[in-house]
Amino acid sequence: MYWRTGLTAFGIVLFVTGCGARFKIIDQLISFSPERIELTRQYLEQHYGVSPKDITITPRIIVLHWTAIADFAGSFRAFEPELLPSSRPELASAGQVNVAIQFLVDKDGKVYRLMPETWMARHCIGLNYESLGVENVGGEEGVDNLTEAQLRANIELVRYLVKKYPTINYLIGHHEHQQFVGHPLWREKDENYRTTKTDPGDRFMTAVRAAVSDLNLKGVNEIVAEKKK
Repeated sequence: MYWRTGLTAFGIVLFVTGCGARFKIIDQLISFSPERIELTRQYLEQHYGVSPKDITITPRIIVLHWTAIADFAGSFRAFEPELLPSSRPELASAGQVNVAIQFLVDKDGKVYRLMPETWMARHCIGLNYESLGVENVGGEEGVDNLTEAQLRANIELVRYLVKKYPTINYLIGHHEHQQFVGHPLWREKDENYRTTKTDPGDRFMTAVRAAVSDLNLKGVNEIVAEKKK
């Protein structure tokens, strides 16, 4: 199946939150041709040592990010190409498939779904095969400028995903992902393939975690404890 950018492939989906407010996800799909699917499968084989028939994943982790780009249009353009652009040399040695993300949240809090939720996206080293990614527009030059509207949207999105996928047990920020190294869910085979991240930062993660504490999602402390067992 060949997914193209647009609002009509899934339509617009509305969800009702526990507070009675309406939570909306808008489909704005990136290109995902058979070639991109095949390159994603090659990434799985090269980095995780698995050879699946398709790129469907079982979500266990939610990873929150920022795009380091100031606006929605520029952020979307970063994920739309199927091949990794020359501007990402730090990732080029690890495969040709471009980075992707399941969800993108604009500064006004609008939530966009960029691809089928349970297709693997290249967004977090070592954890792509178990994780759903949420990018937030902003964070340019490493400055935490994420908005209150984005915070509320991330909280609602986390709740939606955990309700839909009971297999999800972890919630982390991209800057925390290397805490998984040595954990059973860490899959990266190349010990030299690492990047250091700062997004979306402790302020944002602390606020999201506080708001969804009733979900009992595991974070850094629980990950470290599990590695010691």
